[in-house]
Amino acid sequence: MKNRLPPLNALRAFESAGRHLSFSKAAAELYVTPAAISHHIKALEEDLGVQLFRREPRRLLLTDAGQRALPGLREAFERMETALAEVRDQAEGSLLTVSAVPSLTSRWLLPRLEGFRRAHPDIDPRLDASGHLVDFGRETDVDVALRHGCGVYPGLHVEFLAESNRHPVCSPKLLEGPNRLRTLADLRHFTLIHVPWSLCGETEPDWAEWLKTAGVSGVDAERGPRFNHAAYAIQAAVEGHGVALASDVLVADDIAAGRLVHPFGRGVPGRTPFAYYFVCPPHKLRYKRVQIFRDWLMAELAAAQTSEKQGTEQQA
Repeated sequence: MKNRLPPLNALRAFESAGRHLSFSKAAAELYVTPAAISHHIKALEEDLGVQLFRREPRRLLLTDAGQRALPGLREAFERMETALAEVRDQAEGSLLTVSAVPSLTSRWLLPRLEGFRRAHPDIDPRLDASGHLVDFGRETDVDVALRHGCGVYPGLHVEFLAESNRHPVCSPKLLEGPNRLRTLADLRHFTLIHVPWSLCGETEPDWAEWLKTAGVSGVDAERGPRFNHAAYAIQAAVEGHGVALASDVLVADDIAAGRLVHPFGRGVPGRTPFAYYFVCPPHKLRYKRVQIFRDWLMAELAAAQTSEKQGTEQQA
């Protein structure tokens, strides 16, 4: 039976390992162990009677036979994935499940959701506001995730959405009256609102770090209320309870609407090692509803950044 195909799992393991030139990366992509990838490759080489990889001490290389086989197999799997994505897309109907961090969901996504539904009435979005990282291998009902982190998500399609830089914000009411907030030194007389966060082994800039960067002394950076979600801290700032360090993305609408202001502009760096990312399994990107949501998301982010810039210029 010369035309008998080898096991599909073995071919998939070879395609992934050949594309990454790494058994460990292939294992992460296929949600198996590196030992399982090695076993599949060995079985495939025995089945075909040829060596597909040269295993060197610090690198993995394709042999001539492996280089000849890889392009055709890659195209075949892409065709199969596209065909199956179309079938699943129709079978799963109109539901689009989006996992997003709670702060981004409440402060940015929810206010725009009705606009998405009006533009795309045939798609029914379902939001899962959660801070945990979705395991797409197990949580197969989730289509995409909007993550706040370092952007390293092996085996997934990842696209940068926006920076997560932090700058002081407050209600414009704090800039009024005889005891108004005018200079950085005036912060000693105002409540500082805190959000203690850490991701990827690193921490967000807190008030102590920001004040040090700004060259401000005499301000107690430890006093003030603490919230476990940025959305609560921002709402406290909107209501005039103090000054918060907030992500530019999360306060874009409030700045544009005049509910919040940057009392000192954005001259002092508030950079973080984190950003917002669009994440999904590669095959999900073939779903029409995922493509539509992604394109809408990018367009909304661009419009929000333009609106926030205009709002900041008007306040200046």
